[in-house]
Amino acid sequence: MNKTELACTPIVEIDNIHAKLRAGHKSGKLRSLEYRKYQLLQLAYLVKDNTKRFEEALKADLGRPALESYFLEINPTIGDIKTAYKNVEKWSKPEKPPFNINFVAMRPVIYKDPKGVVLIISPFNYPLWLSLPPVAGAIAAGNTVLLKPSESSKAVSALFAELIPKYMDPDVVSVVNGAVAETTRLLELQWDHIFYTGSGRVGKIVAAAAAKFLTPVTLELGGKSPVIIDPKCDLETAARRILWGKVVNAGQTCVAPDYVLVPRSFQEEFVQALVSQYKQFYPDGQVKDEQFAKLITPQAFKRVRALLAATKGKVVIGGETAEGKKYISPTIVAKMVHKREIFGPVLPIVPVDDLDEAIAFINARDHPLALYVFSKDESLKQKVFQNTASGAAVANETLIQTGAEGLPFGGIGPSGYGAHTGKYSFDTFTHFRSSIDSPSWIDKILGFRFPPYTSKKLKSADKAFGVTLPARPTGPPSGSSKGSGKWYLLIFAALIAGVWTGKSTKKLTLSGH
Repeated sequence: MNKTELACTPIVEIDNIHAKLRAGHKSGKLRSLEYRKYQLLQLAYLVKDNTKRFEEALKADLGRPALESYFLEINPTIGDIKTAYKNVEKWSKPEKPPFNINFVAMRPVIYKDPKGVVLIISPFNYPLWLSLPPVAGAIAAGNTVLLKPSESSKAVSALFAELIPKYMDPDVVSVVNGAVAETTRLLELQWDHIFYTGSGRVGKIVAAAAAKFLTPVTLELGGKSPVIIDPKCDLETAARRILWGKVVNAGQTCVAPDYVLVPRSFQEEFVQALVSQYKQFYPDGQVKDEQFAKLITPQAFKRVRALLAATKGKVVIGGETAEGKKYISPTIVAKMVHKREIFGPVLPIVPVDDLDEAIAFINARDHPLALYVFSKDESLKQKVFQNTASGAAVANETLIQTGAEGLPFGGIGPSGYGAHTGKYSFDTFTHFRSSIDSPSWIDKILGFRFPPYTSKKLKSADKAFGVTLPARPTGPPSGSSKGSGKWYLLIFAALIAGVWTGKSTKKLTLSGH
């Protein structure tokens, strides 16, 4: 059990910390890209120098196996910070919009400005990866940052409080530890962006607090991420990856498979495939401490245990609990439907008649943070993706889409809004500032805009900026436009053939008419 005592930041100090970060931003020190890179490298070494301590802290908080901590959190955190370090100069360069003859002389440009002072409220389930990479994105964009880590992941939060002042400029990054009282005070202050990861219930509180100041917000809220099974999928691969996605971090992952929709006729075969993989994961029948994480708090344990006790489904395998260890074994339950996100190591199997019922089942609920489908059939995958909405749409894999280079990580609707990771984090914390610089001689061309207005000036304005449209359609399209490209290819081939046979393209065109 985690015995770490977390020292809360005195509430009277929070205003001072906020003011110091505001002064740090106004000082202009982060206008220097070299100073941003220095801070980013310091942040990377904060983790690199202390990987063993973070491994131990994650073990203390979550009972997390070392392999899971390094694969899913410690190494990705260092990698994400390094990505920001390597790309900050490129990302920060002003951009030119697409060429437009009407405005090119005004030298239009988009500057990348920092938003100011950023509040990042991070969760307990991935307390390192969902804290420091967003911090890196904010620093890369030129912001100062206040990090409020979760009070539930006490060991990691205490480590942040110790290490961040040693490695980072306190005018650039500070930590506030605490629970409801401290978070409430933070949300009473004005920020230039708030980044929150956690539950939808608290997400609404954060969004409401931000609205008082019209502060932009990024919310990553999770939800019930479904899995659809095609009976013709690679069954062994599907069972292995789905079960892994559920048991990692004891199911406390915002994109963990929350339930599986499987055709009734295939349910028994699919369940047996899961059981087979379960026995391969835990070959001696015992889920050992070093192989499996625990629930974060006694409250979390009691919630998931109560869910299991109340289910009318059949526990196929697992179901063992140990309250003192906050342990619930990986559990598969057939014919179980639960309304709220499980956020624990319980995998319900929900039988449906067919794919259409599966899609309708998903659409009758909140948009999930991730949607998974296991199938070899491209048309089936596209039918699922095109007829549902989710933060991510993933085929034949679980979880690791969050670490795929270049992909945004974020939800839609009740599963959140906004995106992060890589350049998406930089963009989240950046104000894209439009600018033009118009020379005096432009007025010789655009002089018609100045009073007094006349009919002549109106004609000049219409001539310069009037918009023409394509021909008006005679009706809606009659069907798919597929194959139109083939006609272009045939015409192109005919033209080439004409050249090869000595005929002029002009003659070909005339004969065509």
